[in-house]
Parts: sequence; C-alpha cells; structure tokens
Amino acid sequence: MSRTDRPAPPRPNPAPAWTATGLRRRPAQRRSMERVERLLRACAAVLEEEGPAAVTTTEVARRAEIPIGTVYQFFYDKDGLIRALAARNMELFTDRLSERLGASAGADWAGAALTAVDTYVDMRRTVPGFGVLDADPDTGYDPEACAPRPPSGRAGPGRRDDRVSGTLLAMGLTATGSPPDPETERRVRVAVEAADAVLSLAFRTDPDGDPALIAECRELLRSYLACPAAAATGGTP
Repeated sequence: MSRTDRPAPPRPNPAPAWTATGLRRRPAQRRSMERVERLLRACAAVLEEEGPAAVTTTEVARRAEIPIGTVYQFFYDKDGLIRALAARNMELFTDRLSERLGASAGADWAGAALTAVDTYVDMRRTVPGFGVLDADPDTGYDPEACAPRPPSGRAGPGRRDDRVSGTLLAMGLTATGSPPDPETERRVRVAVEAADAVLSLAFRTDPDGDPALIAECRELLRSYLACPAAAATGGTP
C-alpha cells in the first residue's frame, strides 16, 4: 500500500457543545472526556447530598477518585464545575425534548408544553444534580451562558429559571413550524411562567414532585392553551 493509499487516522470525537461552558480546557480525547464526566457526576452527588455550599474542588476530586491537579486541567474552580454541570443538564434536557417533539408529528403549542413538562419532571426525578441546579439561584449557574435561544434569534425573558421556559419556546417554534403570532406567543409565555411556578411548588412539596400538583400543572396548560387534541391525549405525569 502506497503512502497516499493509507487510510487517514481516525479523528477524535468533537467535545459536546456544553463543554464550552465553565471549562478551562475542552477535552479532546475520549479518556479526557470520561474524566470530565466523572468529575461532573461527583459534583452532582455532592449537590444532591449536601447542597451547593459543600461543593469544593477537593471534595469533587476525592469522590471522583481523580487527582486534584486533573480538576484544574479542565476547570478554573468549583463554579466552573457547577456551570459545566448546568450546561450539560440543559443540553440533555434540550436533546430529550427535541427528540420527543420530533416523535410527535404535528405538535401544537399545548402538545409541546405538555411534552416539556413531562420531560422536565422525568429529569428532575432521574438526573443527578438537575433539580438542585434548577431550584437554587446561588449555585453559580450563568443563564446567559447556558440558556437556549429560539431559532428566530430573539432572547427569552431574563429570569433566572428561564431555562425551561426558553427551551419550550425554542422547541415549540420548531414543532409548530413557524413563529407564532404575537397573541399566541404572549399566551405561551404566560402558560410557561405559570407552569414553572406550579412545578416549583410541586418539587418543594415533594422531592419527587407532588403528583397532584404536576397533574394540576398539566391541566392548567391544557385549558389555558385551549387544545382539544392535547386534552384528549392526556398522559401520566
């Protein structure tokens, strides 16, 4: 085989988009990516068990069984760890929501809203660190760095917890195929703001999310967005 006939060496997989947030250096190899993931899992465990105040680079390194020097290869400080975890979870939420909306052809605003609620509830219950970061304003989360932007390029509202609302608007624009008229967009914004408040109450009432309050949230969205198809479809929280 001549030199020109030899196959090119495989290129390393590009780092996920979320690694652009909170990291000193983005991992370029699989082994480095695995170390970053171990550190974020350890960070999530500390958040879940002891809260944001207990997060330190030393404790995260100890739990991940990774030298402290490796932590500082990829992260500036503990705030970088938390921001990266928030960005990773936000990207995971966006991917899951996009996949679910893509599977429901012809989704309308009410259908998109109910899908967003179900995806959010599932992540609060199953993804370590997601609930703590979503609920606590003092974790070092930077909404400007992590919040999704609608395809139209307009920024969502400037609230701290705009992650869910902003993602719903962005995914809804994609699901419905075109930007909404001003009245519809206003109603959707009101609906997602109300849903945020009720979901927050549901998880303050019960760490796993109070089922009755989650059901009320879904009913609120069905009735306010006035979609008979969504009301008929229903679904379990």
